[in-house]
Amino acid sequence: MRGLKKSDTPILAGYQIYHNYMRPHEALDGKTPAEACGIKVEGENKWMTLIQNASLRT
Repeated sequence: MRGLKKSDTPILAGYQIYHNYMRPHEALDGKTPAEACGIKVEGENKWMTLIQNASLRT
């Protein structure tokens, strides 16, 4: 992906979720930002767990 054509693209929200809940951060000793805040996403497939949890809240 070289650039974004629209500022309201769903790619940005998806990357924000990936960055905050799935991607370990070196400065946080290998924890995700969510884990550093006390939010733990459990399960073998974190994407599926997040989607299932989001669908329960609607």
